[in-house]
Amino acid sequence: MVFPNKKLFSVLLLLLILACKENRGKSVNSAEPQIPVVSVDSANLSEEDLIKEFPDLNSLPDTTFVRLADYSADFAYDMRYATTNNFLKAQVYDCAECYTRVKTAKALMAANQDLMEIGYRILFFDCYRPNSVQYKMWEIVPNPQYVANPVKGSVHNRGGAVDISLVSLDGRQLDMGTDFDFFGKRAYYDNFDLPEQVLANRKILKETMERHGFNSIRTEWWHYNYGAASRDPVADFRWPCE
Repeated sequence: MVFPNKKLFSVLLLLLILACKENRGKSVNSAEPQIPVVSVDSANLSEEDLIKEFPDLNSLPDTTFVRLADYSADFAYDMRYATTNNFLKAQVYDCAECYTRVKTAKALMAANQDLMEIGYRILFFDCYRPNSVQYKMWEIVPNPQYVANPVKGSVHNRGGAVDISLVSLDGRQLDMGTDFDFFGKRAYYDNFDLPEQVLANRKILKETMERHGFNSIRTEWWHYNYGAASRDPVADFRWPCE
């Protein structure tokens, strides 16, 4: 085909090339937040190094998943579902990591800062939980009293729930009256038939978390949902294991 106007043809060709480049730059699945990919080992970095090596949280969309250890060295971890030391008696995570969405991470860091000022810090038992892991847990214990139905998904699957306790700044775990995932009345927040120190420890945790936008669950002293993330979509992002 012979184009009668060569100048017009050149302009149209240029516009077509630019449009193709723009489409190639877009995410294939814009609905699922992308995970910042980094190659450094954050466990060996100082707080100053963390700030230098990873994207500023304020520069990321609120729904992006991030690893807390990449942004703060002030948390403690005992990720039970990466072990058999849990009520399932089974390891359901290939490796222990704590991810949340950005907005949840910001709130956790703010809460932890308040706690550190009075001599404590947050200990994590569980954080974001991939929906495929929720299905695995449901296969082991198909009881909604203990495991959320994976068809509906839980706030853990949305990146907005954490299971936590408190430790002192030198790493000693505070007495909360029961172990993590103890399903009985002794774990209830409205059970006041407990030693005064246990009630005081629970009160510190609850009041601090609620001050930063988290909601507690009456029957589980360790579980907190971040209100602003409770309606985010269920996700199945799986973190890499080294």
